[in-house]
Parts: sequence; C-alpha cells; structure tokens
Amino acid sequence: MALALAATAVACGGDDSGTPTLTWYTNPDNGGQADLAAKCTDEADGAYRIEISTLPADADSQREQLVRRLAANDSSIDLMSLDVVFVPEFAEAGFLRAFTDDEAEALTRDVLDGPLETTQWDGELVAAPFWANTQLLWYRRSIAEQAGIDPENEPVTWDQIIDAAVETGTTVEVTGNRYEGYMVWINTLVASAGGEVVEDPGAGRDATPTLDTDAGRTAAEIIRRLATEAANPELSTAIEETARAGFQSEDGGFMVNWPYVYGAAAAAVEEGALDQATFDDIAWARVPRVDEGTESAPPLGGIDLGVGAFTDHPDLAVDAVNCITSVESQTEYMLAEGNSGARSAVFDDPEVREAFPMADLIRESIDTATPRPRSSYYPDISAATVREFHPPGGVDPDSTPEDADELIVNVLQDEQLL
Repeated sequence: MALALAATAVACGGDDSGTPTLTWYTNPDNGGQADLAAKCTDEADGAYRIEISTLPADADSQREQLVRRLAANDSSIDLMSLDVVFVPEFAEAGFLRAFTDDEAEALTRDVLDGPLETTQWDGELVAAPFWANTQLLWYRRSIAEQAGIDPENEPVTWDQIIDAAVETGTTVEVTGNRYEGYMVWINTLVASAGGEVVEDPGAGRDATPTLDTDAGRTAAEIIRRLATEAANPELSTAIEETARAGFQSEDGGFMVNWPYVYGAAAAAVEEGALDQATFDDIAWARVPRVDEGTESAPPLGGIDLGVGAFTDHPDLAVDAVNCITSVESQTEYMLAEGNSGARSAVFDDPEVREAFPMADLIRESIDTATPRPRSSYYPDISAATVREFHPPGGVDPDSTPEDADELIVNVLQDEQLL
C-alpha cells in the first residue's frame, strides 16, 4: 500500500536526524511508487529520503489538489506524478521547475517519441517521462475467426470490428462515460481520420477547434454506429474496468483498452474469476483504423514526473527524478503495476517480454502515438468536447461536431460555463 505522508514531515521537510525529506505526490497505484520511493531512498545513501503522499483516484481531482497547493507556492511539493495532459497547464502557470540541458540529456536518453513530446513546453524539458501508456485492440480469436477477420495479420477498421460484433452477437467494449477516458477515444478516432480536435492548441484561449470537419464527422459516425449497433448497454457510464468486465463476459468479442487489462485477466484466472480457456482466447492488435488505407493513431497516456517550482530541495529532487525514471526503475514498475515504460530498453527486458507477450506492439504504439491537444487550457477543451459527444448513443454526425466546436470556443473565451 502507498505510504501516507505525515503532517509533521510536510511541515519540517526532514526527519529527526536532519536528513531532508522529499515529498512525492503520486496517483494511486498498488504500491509500486512507494516501492520506488524506498528503493531510491536507499540508493541516496543518506542524502535524502522520499515520502509518498497519495492524491485522489481520478485525474481531475489530482490536478485540482495540486493546482490549489502550487497556486499558494507550496514548498512541500518536491515531486509530483502528473497525467501527461496536465503538463502544459502546470508549466504555463510556472508550477514546474524546468530541467537544465545537462539534466535533460540523461532524463530523455532512449525515451520513446510519444512520451518525450509530452514533457516539453516552450522549448524546455519541464517534466521527466516516468511511464507511458497506449491502447490496443483486444479480441477473442474464436470470435474474429468466426467473423472472418484476422486483426493480428491484417489491419482492421472500426466498421469491420462493428460488423464482426453484429455478425457474432458480441460487443465492442470502449469507454463512453462522461470523463477523460471518453476523450481519449474521441481524440483517437479524430486523429486516425487525419484530423485534430483543435488545430493550434498552443494558442491557448485562441485555439481553433476543428471537430466540424470531415475527420470529426467521421469520428462521430463511428461513435454513433458502435453505440447503436454493437455496444454494451452500459456504454454511457463505462470506464476502463466496465469495458474489461464486458469483454471478459460471455458476450465480449472486442475491446479497445490499455495494456493493464492483460495482467488483470491473468490475475482473474488465478483468482478463479475467469476460466483459462477464455484467457487463452484473448489476442491483441494495433487499434482499429478509421480508413482502410490509413494507419491508425493510437492514444497516448501515462505519467510524467515533475519537480515543484517552490521546492526547498531542487537539486535533491532532480537526483530523485533520475533514480525514479531510470530504466531499472521503469522496468520494476512495469512488472509490478502493468504500466509501460517510457524508455525503449524497458521492453527488451526478458521478464517484461514474458509478462507482456505483446511488448513490441506496445512499444511501437507508444512511439507512434498521438497525444491529446497539448494546451494549457486542455481541461476546458476536453470537458467541452465530452459534454457535446455524450451520451454516445445520442451523437449526431451532422450536428455534434459543430456543437462541440462552438462550445469549446465559448468556454475558452469565458462566454459559457461547463
């Protein structure tokens, strides 16, 4: 379990022996970040110790708590695990201590292109890649064979997947709740169709939304079709675990989800909650294409590690970041938590390759992944998009993209509240 940070440690920034204490604000996990904190404390050999303070479960609440503290120049935030979509906002607000060129060289060595892009702002490295994430198409081999498709060897489109589910009486599981996971799917569809949610995200309030385009309307049509023809009835409230449960049920045929689902399925077999035959039937491929002749754009997620701009121990914090984001630490974390490394070498580790037989596909998808709009106003862009595209079954290709563009502009210009 993650260690709770005592209030006295926050106040004094050290222990009774005078050793500086670095506070690392983390997203919840199963103890992997606490283990890395202990490991890097040992390797610091008395120079400092790292304590964990666990943030709320959802990304929006994590952001809110950190923003409140950092806006008050809170020096207790030495390190923070940041969802990759929040890095521009934190950097623009002056909440992150940028790394020097010399520091950046070590922190970016062997990092895949996808996660590397998430750590830059205004020409500086403002966060360090910790772990990366992408989504894959998961499917039942027996169902795909029954439908006459071979996603492993022949790229498939969303239309083909939906047709296959309809033909076999199974479902296509995705995340359709009104939250960030749905935005991931929308952005992936738009990008795979050759478009962007916003054309110039770096322009901040003046960014131009581009959902009311051929790409946006194509994405909307796929969402509408899946929702009305091949979705789980729970689609409008589905998060990642809802999708995983649906895929593992008798009706499950196809799913787009993060790689953690494979380890979760293996654990379910050990617990007796999933039979071995169902697990052995699970296969994987790159996320579906929108257009048969155009490669798909996998989504990009993960966590970057930031140093608080107001820390009393900036040099020690940088040293800790080097330890936490090393190849060894990322490998350990991937094996413990199922979250993919951001450095290429992690995927060559024999234990990783045994635990994740799709390691090469994960690495390729992360390396070529398309990020969500990199904007200091990203929370507004995401919330406005998801509001207009929800519920999935009510999406209208002729009006939803246009309505979403209008809402994004109004929200960015403070003319409308969400």
